Amino acid sequence: MSYSAMTNTYEDFVKAFHPKSGLDLKFYKQNQMQRRILSFMNSHGHQAYPDFLKALGVDPVLYDAFFKHLTINVSQFFRDANQWKTLRETIIPILLQNKSPLKLWSAGCSSGQEPYSLAITMMDYFPIAKFTVLGSDIDVNVLKQAKDGLYKQNDFASTPPEILKKYFTPLNNGYQINDPVKRQVTFQSQNLLTDRFQTSYDFIACRNVVIYFTDEAKEILYRKFTDSLRPGGILFTGSTEHLFGMNQLGLKSISSFFYQKQ
Repeated sequence: MSYSAMTNTYEDFVKAFHPKSGLDLKFYKQNQMQRRILSFMNSHGHQAYPDFLKALGVDPVLYDAFFKHLTINVSQFFRDANQWKTLRETIIPILLQNKSPLKLWSAGCSSGQEPYSLAITMMDYFPIAKFTVLGSDIDVNVLKQAKDGLYKQNDFASTPPEILKKYFTPLNNGYQINDPVKRQVTFQSQNLLTDRFQTSYDFIACRNVVIYFTDEAKEILYRKFTDSLRPGGILFTGSTEHLFGMNQLGLKSISSFFYQKQ
C-alpha cells in the first residue's frame, strides 16, 4: 500500500487515511483531532504528513498505536459510580417491568470494561433476569483485549472490592475476568458512523465516545441510536455529553445521562 506524496495538508491527510483505516476524520472536530495527530507525529519523530503516512503504511506497530491514540481508548470498570448506582436502582428495574430478555449494547466499548460491567450488574443484582450484551468498537486491537479479558489494577479504581473478588481471578499483576461473565458478552468490530445497527435494543450505552465528534456527526449517531432502541428503550451517555435537541429525536430525560425513547 502506498500513499500519495501530495498529502501536505490536514485535509489531504484525512483523505488519504480514510481508505486504509475506515475512519473518516471529517466527522471529528478538526482542531482537537489535528492537535492529537501532530502530538503523536512529534513524539514519534515525524515532521510532515507525507512522511508519517508512509511510515504508517510500512509499520503495523506504529499504525496500531496511532489508531488507538486517535480513538481514545480510556475506560474503567464501573466508571462514574453514581451513574452505575442509578442504572442498578432505577434504570434496569424500569426496563425489566416490560420485557425479558434484555438486549444491551455498549457502543464504542474499548477493551471491554463497560460491557463486562453491564453483564456483572445483571448477574449480581438481577440474577434471575435473562439478558444479552453486545460490545462493539472500531479498533480490532482493543476488541482482542476485551475477548481475552485480562486487565490491570488501575482498571478497577471504581470497582467495589466484593465485585472484584467474585467475578475476577488475580493473574500476572492484574486480573482475569471469570468465564461465566465472559460467556454473557459478544464483541464485534463496528464503525458507529457508517455501519448499520441492529434494532430492538432495550439499552444502549455510548459514553465518552462522541467527545471529539462534530455536531453533524453527533446528530447522525444519536438519530441512529434512537432508531435502534425499541419504544421505552434507554440511551446512556457520558458525563460530559448532555443531549440537546432530544425532543426532536423522540427522547426524554429520565435521569442525568439517561434518555428514554418515547
